[in-house]
Amino acid sequence: MASGNETMPGNESEFKPEKVSAPGTIRYEIPDHWIKYDLRALMQELLDARVAISALQTTPYQRGWVENLQRMELKREVAGTSRIEGADFSERELEEALQETPAQLETRSQRQAHAAVQTYRWIAKLSEDVLPDADLIFQIHRHIVTGADDDRCKPGRLRGEDQNVTFGQPRHGGASGGEECQLAFTKFTEALTGEFRSHDPILQALAAHDHLAAMHPFLDGNGRTARALEALMLQRAGLRDICFIAMSNYYYEEKPAYLTALSAVRQSGHDLTPFFKFALKGVASQARRMLRGIQPQVSKALYRNLMYDLFNRLKPRRKRVIAERQIEILKTLLRNDRVSMEQLTEHTRAVYEKLKTPYKALIRDLNGLLRLKAISFEKTPDNRYFFWVRLEWPREISETDFLERLRSLPKAKTHSSLA
Repeated sequence: MASGNETMPGNESEFKPEKVSAPGTIRYEIPDHWIKYDLRALMQELLDARVAISALQTTPYQRGWVENLQRMELKREVAGTSRIEGADFSERELEEALQETPAQLETRSQRQAHAAVQTYRWIAKLSEDVLPDADLIFQIHRHIVTGADDDRCKPGRLRGEDQNVTFGQPRHGGASGGEECQLAFTKFTEALTGEFRSHDPILQALAAHDHLAAMHPFLDGNGRTARALEALMLQRAGLRDICFIAMSNYYYEEKPAYLTALSAVRQSGHDLTPFFKFALKGVASQARRMLRGIQPQVSKALYRNLMYDLFNRLKPRRKRVIAERQIEILKTLLRNDRVSMEQLTEHTRAVYEKLKTPYKALIRDLNGLLRLKAISFEKTPDNRYFFWVRLEWPREISETDFLERLRSLPKAKTHSSLA
C-alpha cells in the first residue's frame, strides 16, 4: 500500500504509513555524490535552456506585462503540481482556490491548490539572501501542507521510526523512517549549501527536485515541496525578475516521461543525467512560451512609439486632426487583437460623433491607415469587417516612406479598399 496522495492519486481515504517496504520495492540508498551526471550528454539541452533564459533576460518589457503573464504562470504551476498528485477540480474550483481569501474550500484538492498558490506567492517575495537549506525546506513544507494535509502529516516534520513510504512505478521506497531519513535529509541539505554550489544553477535546482522526491522525507507533500524548492532555485538561476516559469505544468503535461525520468535516476545509482535531459527541455520550452507571451507586448510598444512619433510630425492643421482620429483608431486596435467594424465604431464614437458624416469619416481614416499599411482587415462571407494592427509595420516604414505615402493618398473621400 502506498502512502500519501503523491503515490495514490485521488485515493485520499487510503492514506496509511507503511511499517515495512512492500516486496519488490526498490530500496532507497543515500548517494555518495549528490550531483552526479554526464555533462557531455547534456550539453545541447543545457545550452538550449540557457539561451531561452537569456532571451527572457534580455527582452525589454514593462512590469505590467509580466505581472499579467505571472498570474497565468501561477495558475499553470498550481494546477500542474496539484494534478500530478491526482487532484481533481473544475476550472471554477481552481479559480476559487487561487483567491487570496477564498470563501469556501470544499475538497482536499482545492485546499491543496490554495496552499500551493500561497506557497509560490511567499517564495516570490523571499530575499535572494535566503539560502536553500534545511530550514527553508521545512518552511516550504509547512506552507504546502498546512490547511490542506496537516490532518495526516505534521508540517515541517520528517518521517519517524516505522513511517515508511513507497511511490511510483516501478515501486520505490523513500529513505526508511527515523534515523536513515534524518541522515539522508541532513546530508542532502549539507550538499545543497556545499557540493551543489560548484555546478550550474539550473542543474542545482533540478537536482534538488530529484533528490527530495527520491528521499520522500515527509509523510505527505513531498512532490509538491520538491517542485516548489525547484521553482525557488530556478529564480536564482536567472529568472528572479520574472518570478518563475511553470515547470509543474510541463511535468503534468509530460507526466509519464516525468515519472520515468525520476525512476531512471534511482535505477542508475543516482546518476541525474536522465532527469536533467528531460527537465532541461522543460526549462527551455517553458521559458520560450513565456517569451512568446512577452513579445507581442514588445511589438505593440514599438508600434505605439512609432505611431506617435510619425503622426505627431504632421504640420498642416487638417492632417493633424485626421492623424489624431487615426491615432484613436490605432489605440483601440492595439488594445485588442482583432476588432469588428461595429466594435470600432462604438469605441471611437466620441471622436467622430461631432463630425457632419461620422461613419464616412471613419471609413476615410481607415482607408488612410490601410494605404499606409499600418493595419489590415478581413471581410467575412457574411459581409462583416474585422481590423487589426500590423505589428511588423515599424520594421517596414521610415519617416520618408510615411510622408511619401501620405502625399500619395487619394483626394476622394473614399476609395476601393473599404466602400
